[in-house]
Amino acid sequence: YTHTPRQRHTEAKHTEAQTHRGTDTPRHRHRPRHTHTHTPSGMMAIPDPPCVVTSPDCPPASTPSSPGPPASTPSTPGPPASIPSSPGPPASMMALPDPPCVVTSPDCPPLGLKSLRVDDSQFQASSYLRMGLGPHRARLNIQSGIEDGDMYDGAWCAKYEDQHQWLQVDALRPTLFTGVILQGRNSIWSWDWVETYKVQLSNDSETWKTCMNGTEEAVFVGSRNEPETPYLALFPQPAVARWIRINPQTWYWNGTICLRAEVLGCPLPDPDNVWQHFSEKLSGSKDNLDFRHHNYKEMRKLMKAVNEECPRITRIYTIGKSYTGLKLYVMEISDNPGKHELGEPEFRYVAGMHGNEVVGRELVLNLMQYICREFRRGNPRIVRLVTTTRIHLLPSMNPDGYETAFEKGSELAGWALGRYSYEWVDMNHNFPDLNNIMWDAKENDTDMVKTANHYIPIPEYYTKEDAFVTPETRAVISWMQDIPFVLSANLHGGELVVTYPFDCTRDWAPQENTPTADDSFFRWLATVYASTNLVMANPDRRICHSEDFQQHNNIINGGAWHTVPGSMNDFSYMHTNCFEVTVELSCDKFPHASELPTEWENNKESLLVYMEQVHRGIKGVVRDKMTKKGIADAIVKVEDLDHDIRSAADGDYWRLLNPGEYKVTVWAEGYFPSMRRCNVGTEARPTICDFILIKTPRQRMNEILAKGGRLPQDLQLKLRALRLRKLRASTKAINQRRKHSRKARGTRFARAPRPLTPLA
Repeated sequence: YTHTPRQRHTEAKHTEAQTHRGTDTPRHRHRPRHTHTHTPSGMMAIPDPPCVVTSPDCPPASTPSSPGPPASTPSTPGPPASIPSSPGPPASMMALPDPPCVVTSPDCPPLGLKSLRVDDSQFQASSYLRMGLGPHRARLNIQSGIEDGDMYDGAWCAKYEDQHQWLQVDALRPTLFTGVILQGRNSIWSWDWVETYKVQLSNDSETWKTCMNGTEEAVFVGSRNEPETPYLALFPQPAVARWIRINPQTWYWNGTICLRAEVLGCPLPDPDNVWQHFSEKLSGSKDNLDFRHHNYKEMRKLMKAVNEECPRITRIYTIGKSYTGLKLYVMEISDNPGKHELGEPEFRYVAGMHGNEVVGRELVLNLMQYICREFRRGNPRIVRLVTTTRIHLLPSMNPDGYETAFEKGSELAGWALGRYSYEWVDMNHNFPDLNNIMWDAKENDTDMVKTANHYIPIPEYYTKEDAFVTPETRAVISWMQDIPFVLSANLHGGELVVTYPFDCTRDWAPQENTPTADDSFFRWLATVYASTNLVMANPDRRICHSEDFQQHNNIINGGAWHTVPGSMNDFSYMHTNCFEVTVELSCDKFPHASELPTEWENNKESLLVYMEQVHRGIKGVVRDKMTKKGIADAIVKVEDLDHDIRSAADGDYWRLLNPGEYKVTVWAEGYFPSMRRCNVGTEARPTICDFILIKTPRQRMNEILAKGGRLPQDLQLKLRALRLRKLRASTKAINQRRKHSRKARGTRFARAPRPLTPLA
């Protein structure tokens, strides 16, 4: 009996390879596997798994005319089968019958192969080709490294090509199994997948029963035509057991037996704690938040509910629309919503740039609920954060992509479906590449002082109407320009690491450490998040796919991982005052809703403590000495840091810095520069460094004459004195040049040989 969902689109394989490779051997790689050969206490009362007979909703599958698999499948590995010598596929593998019906809503959640909740030790296999293709790699959506043959390949692959091979998963407790999801091997170089398979169940890992379809063994359909799309097979009747096996029957004719899988099952109630020592404790959250996946309408409804619950500190606004017309909603949280307050820093979280990386989206929605409720309860930490910071939360930058992935669901969306915009654009490569503009200018300009190191303008080609820029990207750029953001984080998924600028490497190197002038502070920001994340901070955690980021303390320079030209992080740093990092929140891009409480607990402290870093460094107001008004666009330069920032419209500024003493110089057009020393402490509160600038006499004269007024006596005297100083300076310079010229001529005359006088 077979079930597979008909795919309307074949998703292109995600080829943005993560090429950074660690040298250390991870702990999990040689973890011993435990084989249970006896029945624990309390196991005997569990009945044998029922055989699958028919489905009340779907007709049984028709029996193919081609020869099928044998009636029984031994549980022990057999000898390698002979490989057909003909160039084409065998007749039994040429065509698969269409599934009789599609079921896309399993009642039971995933066991946790994809999310890593199932430990490596719970996997076993009849055989495996090598360690990099061992049973622990049989996880749905797991990604391989760039090269085949390394320790991190993209599937379990059997050593032998016969129908006696199997992959086994121990659920650790009696479980109501309802289905299996299968996927082929992830590899740039190889195409391997299982086309049909059987399912076997056991209560003691020794006696196995095959699921039946009437009087015949049921055969389920696996991958079809390509390895990346996940296919779901639901059992017509749930089956209770502890162990489950996937037994491949046919596979791609030009490949071998390789698969990635997820198992659907509900743990049975355990009121007497019989299985306490055999099962993993499922963690949840004490916070009563809306832990589920929210599509566009549900997201909007939740944000409205938060606004109605906390109208004094929240405001919802939009920054633009997606290609299909979905609005990009932002939740503002502040004690004075809708207004920039002098000296109060602006912070933002951006999630959902890649539509299928949904953990950030749900975390941002949970965060706005949490802040609202804790503020009402009087939580001192939250009250202080809200009253001293203006927070902006964009939960979905790519709503079109999310809706595409949401339609398939957490297990069937695959690795890449919904990642890109509706126009098939990766938004994290869609921002202006200002890095190379700055680097080229510095290489070609001999006067490094005049080369801009901040507020680099957007090139003209990018602003044209026919430029290949998504409306979502344009909306976010305008948002960045309108609000003087100080700190931000771009929330992604699919790994566990925090990356910091620069993301783009020089000379287009695929991997190269490319630090910014503020590298030490960026490393601090990344460390703050990674060290407080419950999973990243766990030294015994399993790596996600093929990168061992623990050797880097779970932080890495973006360029050292893989080059990303046109990233939002780099653009934010070079075009605005805002520092931004990218947080890869979870190994699983699209976890099941049952995993969301755990994801919230893993990231809650990190989200809060990262926001608090916006108050590090120095801040102040740059004012005009005479008018006492703030000066906009004043340049704030820190000695020995080749990256300046500018004051906002009201004259206030914020400069993120590590603890230490700094020499800070501020100047603006028409003003004399001002310098002072500022000390930054270790606590997360800013040092106040205000600046008073004095206009140059010429600037004052221009302003007065522009208004049609007369110059005051003191200004006339200052201008006259200034002209005299310039005249004296120029006269002195001329006299010095003349003096040096005379000396040079005298030296040449003194060194010239005298003519000889002829003797009489």
